[in-house]
Amino acid sequence: MTDSMIYDTLRQGLWIAVQISAPILGTALVVGIVIGLFQALTSIQEMTLTFVPKVAAMLAVFWVSMSFMTQSLTSYFTTRLIPLIIGG
Repeated sequence: MTDSMIYDTLRQGLWIAVQISAPILGTALVVGIVIGLFQALTSIQEMTLTFVPKVAAMLAVFWVSMSFMTQSLTSYFTTRLIPLIIGG
């Protein structure tokens, strides 16, 4: 195994990690901004108002995108990592 193969595998693994985490992190960002605007407009400063809806939205997006995440990781392992392990 050459250095370029290791770097390419690492790069592809990091890209898969970014793709998998993007829906959840994007949801947290959007919900956080919406709740922050709501709190600024109404002057309500309640800590649970920011935490509970954000976690609920992230769990909903995780549940919806779980098949995409599983498919991405499975294809990465079967097409990239397992052949590298078997091949040496």
